[in-house]
Parts: sequence; structure tokens; C-alpha cells
Amino acid sequence: MMQDKLIILWTSDNVITAENMVLMYALNGKMRHWWTDIKLIIWGGSSALVRDNEKIQVMLEKLLEVGVEVEACKACADNIGSTEILEKLGIKVRYMGEPLTEYLKLDYKMITI
Repeated sequence: MMQDKLIILWTSDNVITAENMVLMYALNGKMRHWWTDIKLIIWGGSSALVRDNEKIQVMLEKLLEVGVEVEACKACADNIGSTEILEKLGIKVRYMGEPLTEYLKLDYKMITI
């Protein structure tokens, strides 16, 4: 059986990469049914980018609308000061070490950017 679950571990604060790879691929992957289960994890520098960039926030809202599950590392968000904004966007903010480990044990495919 083909594995149809993807995690995009997004750690970069680069806006060009965010707009033209991370968010674009997640959106198209869900809308075009390339993957049935897509999880986007905001971790590290990407948390600051989301905090500071309204266009990225709008793009994340669209991902949530089409059914991409978006999560964020709570330790990073707290350290960076982005927790409130992430939660207002509807993003699940939680400590991600254990959940990421579980996803990997469940044999999700993973892209790290």
C-alpha cells in the first residue's frame, strides 16, 4: 500500500522559500490530492516569519481552510513571541518533540525546509 502521509517540517525564516515552496507545495499537495494527510509543522525561524508577515498569515489560513493540519512548536513560539498570533490563526501550538517522533514512527514521509 502506498504511503499517503506527509509532514513538512518548516524551520526557515526565508520568505521566498515559504511562499514559493513550503506553502505552495502544501496547498497544491492537498488540493490536487497528491497526499491525503499533510501536516505542516512551524518550528524555529518560520515562527518569526509567520509572526511578522501578514501575507504568510493569509496563506496559512488558506491551508487550514483546505484541510492541511498546521502545528507549531510551543517552545519556539514562546521564545520568539509568536504564540498569540499562531493561536489566533487557528494553528495548534504545542510542544512538538514527542508528536514529531510519533509521526516519524508512523512512517510519514517528511520534507524538511
